[in-house]
Amino acid sequence: MKPLCASTLLPSPLLARARDANGAESSASPAPLTPGDVWTWHEALAARGLARQGSSSRVYCHTGLVDRLPSPGTPGPELREHLRGSQEALLAELARAMGTFPDGGEVLDVGSVLGGSALYWAQEHRARVTAMVTVPTHLEQVRRFAHEAGVGSRVQPRLCTNEPPRHPEAYDAVIAVENTCATPRAEWLRGMHTRLRPGGMLAVADCFWVRPDAVHPSADAWSRHLGSVNAFLADAREAGLELEAHDDVSARAVGFWTLSSELRVHEHLARGPADARSLRAALNAARAESRREHVWLQQGLLDGGLEYALLVLRREG
Repeated sequence: MKPLCASTLLPSPLLARARDANGAESSASPAPLTPGDVWTWHEALAARGLARQGSSSRVYCHTGLVDRLPSPGTPGPELREHLRGSQEALLAELARAMGTFPDGGEVLDVGSVLGGSALYWAQEHRARVTAMVTVPTHLEQVRRFAHEAGVGSRVQPRLCTNEPPRHPEAYDAVIAVENTCATPRAEWLRGMHTRLRPGGMLAVADCFWVRPDAVHPSADAWSRHLGSVNAFLADAREAGLELEAHDDVSARAVGFWTLSSELRVHEHLARGPADARSLRAALNAARAESRREHVWLQQGLLDGGLEYALLVLRREG
């Protein structure tokens, strides 16, 4: 959840219909997201991702899956490795849910921010990947990372616009990791349909609400556009996409936010003064920030108010 979602397809004027398209049942529609919102959020995600994983060419900016938390007191560098491993575990689980991943095929990655997941598909599955990038300055970074990883010929970054494709595209798979909630989902799904060849797959990893009141009222703009999984699947059917797999991995996503909270404490302490009083203040600030951003997510994922889902849909022939 980035936290929670970010789109790489820029919002269109239809975004004003986001409440209905995303299945919200509240009478209060969330404020539309603007292209500026998307850019700002992706820049913030990139900055945090680089700070945590800048030594790697595969920089991830999404949720991970955790089966076992490290012991208390684990040093910051080791926590970073656990966090990174959990994010790769999410991608591996999404590939597993797709069944026979189109190894060597044409893939459109629409949620990688700095290209981390695009490089994953290229390196682990020999895919030829078009990586959709929202922020223009990220284009060169993705090219550099792909070159450093030895897959520069198989990863092509492309700047997103709010224009629909002029011609039908023919990707074997479109992969969207936390990328579905900035534009109305019915419109987004129709766009994904046009990008797939007949029989191609759309693979989604994202967070949805099961109960609309599970989204904290003070949550960020992305979180307020989550929508329900049932509405998403109904819109997918209308767009000509048939559900093949639906895996609820909410319980495994909870631990990611525990890791992120612990790592944030280390990051605050590393920036803070060395005296005991200031260190305590930094620690309290980090914990308060984590409570604001993470605890409601963890609670919702644990009690069934939110669902972190892996969805695989196929374009009908």
